[in-house]
Amino acid sequence: MKKISGKTGLSIALLLAAIWFTGCKAPSTVGYYDGKWEKEIAAFDGLNKTETYPENSILFTGSSSIRLWTTLRKEMAPYPVIQRGFGGSNSASVAYYMKRIAYPHKLRAIVIFVANDITGSANDLAPTESLLNFKSMVKTLRVKFKKQPIYLVEITPTQSRWKYWSNIKLTNVLLKDYCSKNRNLYFIETAKSYLNEKGEPNNDLFRDDYLHLNHQGYLIWGKLIKDKLDATLK
Repeated sequence: MKKISGKTGLSIALLLAAIWFTGCKAPSTVGYYDGKWEKEIAAFDGLNKTETYPENSILFTGSSSIRLWTTLRKEMAPYPVIQRGFGGSNSASVAYYMKRIAYPHKLRAIVIFVANDITGSANDLAPTESLLNFKSMVKTLRVKFKKQPIYLVEITPTQSRWKYWSNIKLTNVLLKDYCSKNRNLYFIETAKSYLNEKGEPNNDLFRDDYLHLNHQGYLIWGKLIKDKLDATLK
């Protein structure tokens, strides 16, 4: 899939205007996708044949922070969960595979976290492109899951990608605004919990790569997400 180029240095005002514009068009997936995650998705297909999940499960899907969350089930209890994170994935790949990931299940809710759209690579997406991809995810999910809540977890500020934070932050602004205007879509704010007193990433909450959460970081993440589930699912 060919990447649609776009400027990432847009102002918040222009980006918010873009929400209205893109909202007038049918959602489509944009971005870089080359099929490199097929092996991981095939593994999910295999799990669906061998594992049994409760019909009221909450699906957690997205990039490596979901995949590496070893204490997810414990921290979300008593909510039953299905863990479907695949490392390095961006919003284009999550949107591309969403039907295959979600449709085999009967779900109570879906939680999505994707943090690899802006990394400093040549394949980075503009904030408006990330928004289009999230709309595509929602469109796919709503075919089967008409009323189930969908939660988008805010992209976390990290030291390894701090130089790109201004554009990542703009992506969060767009996604939050979109969720706020649509029924049963929720944006889970987390960024402030990962900044220190200087307003910079708190490295004590991350692994040595300064990108992925450590145990303490996951405890904070888990509480923020579960508090949101408790407040909206009951």
